[in-house]
Amino acid sequence: MSGFPYANEYEVHRTLPEQGMERADILHMLSDLSARENLAWESGQCSGTMYCGDHDHYDFLNKAFAQFSYVNTLQRDMCPSATKSEAEIIAMTLDLLGAEHLAGANPGGLVTSGGSGSIAHAVLAYREANPQLTGRANIIKPETAHPAFAKAGHLFGVEMRVAPVDPTTTLVDLDWVRTHIDANTVALIGSACNYGYGTIDPIGELGAIALEHGIGLHVDSCLGGFILPFGRELGYDIPAFDFSVPGVTTISADTHKYGYALKGTSVLAFADQSLRNAQYFYLTDWSGGKYCSPGMDGSRSGGLLAATWAAMVHVGRSGYRRYAKAIFETSAQMQTAVRSHPELRVIGTPSFLFSFTSDEFDIYHVNDFLRTRGWRMNGQQYPNAIHMAVTRPQTLPGVLERWTADLAEAVRYATAHRADPAKSGAIYGGVVGGPSLEADEFIRAVMAEMMDHQASIPAP
Repeated sequence: MSGFPYANEYEVHRTLPEQGMERADILHMLSDLSARENLAWESGQCSGTMYCGDHDHYDFLNKAFAQFSYVNTLQRDMCPSATKSEAEIIAMTLDLLGAEHLAGANPGGLVTSGGSGSIAHAVLAYREANPQLTGRANIIKPETAHPAFAKAGHLFGVEMRVAPVDPTTTLVDLDWVRTHIDANTVALIGSACNYGYGTIDPIGELGAIALEHGIGLHVDSCLGGFILPFGRELGYDIPAFDFSVPGVTTISADTHKYGYALKGTSVLAFADQSLRNAQYFYLTDWSGGKYCSPGMDGSRSGGLLAATWAAMVHVGRSGYRRYAKAIFETSAQMQTAVRSHPELRVIGTPSFLFSFTSDEFDIYHVNDFLRTRGWRMNGQQYPNAIHMAVTRPQTLPGVLERWTADLAEAVRYATAHRADPAKSGAIYGGVVGGPSLEADEFIRAVMAEMMDHQASIPAP
């Protein structure tokens, strides 16, 4: 059982136990595992992942979830509160994202299972809303846009045309976008902000191009949707990216990130319900009865809707604004610490999430050292870089001071070891010389083995 989690401490179940475990024993084990694993982020040294980090808030959401955890939202006649929660989640999100600017439109939305779900539903909607196409539908996305777009294109048979980005600003090449639109292009993509660099694509210019060609524009704001609007209210230099921008037709925003809800919810906002309704699924002649579904999911727990609604109405605008202020201020100070080292370079003009690299040494040497001090950073490639998605845990007292001190030591370490290969480069780093067919096949094999291991129990 070497390598299987907790195999040396707790029984590994390969079959259902004949006699069930006692509830107290199960809860004791889960409490033990949770307490241990929380240590990975409670210090505030984990990039992203834990966006709230407030155990009191989690306890509150868990209580809200428990009231409806066993309810199936398909049965709205039995649980009309699910309609109240879902409708208000969508309405509040639309309001936050500038729906008041949609004169003459009928905006709407979907609550999905997460950012990938919102992106997938957007891609499906654009495909289904354009039945007149004579060829395969295509969507143009920046290279920096989330991989979920590629996944959705693969699943729904939509071609993803990948636009290059400026290597300095990381923003999409607008001229490339213009020249690659054709009769089968159904939408453009822009990020606000992108996962890798925390930069915001020129949404205004993309909107103008979309209007000129009569196509859609999806803004992926899964990361930024519940923090960038409050950054703008606070006076930060954040360009308009929402429905106030002419041409924007859909926006994805994750409630389970900076919306501080439980994991498993996101909102896909539509400028007009007709686009949303295009991806509804109907089967009216099934022997089991009439079936319709607004999204890919069938059964969903009412608990997630209740907990998400509870998070939004509890935090309120003032709470979101207060948390955003602390996050933006902390991010700016962490970026200042990076810029204080001439060996390091911040990439582009980031927002609350920032990425940095080095022209003097492999940046993964910095990552190697930061790991020894308990930091969990996200690695990037082409070019090698590491990023920090600043969340509420980073705003805790003492975290900024640890970051500043540990980063300075990391730079000294990287300088001293510049001639050595970086240890974490084997995990995060790009292939020397750039991608190739052989490298792609090798990486696929390694990742498949990792996923197979996660999905199965090894032999004893």
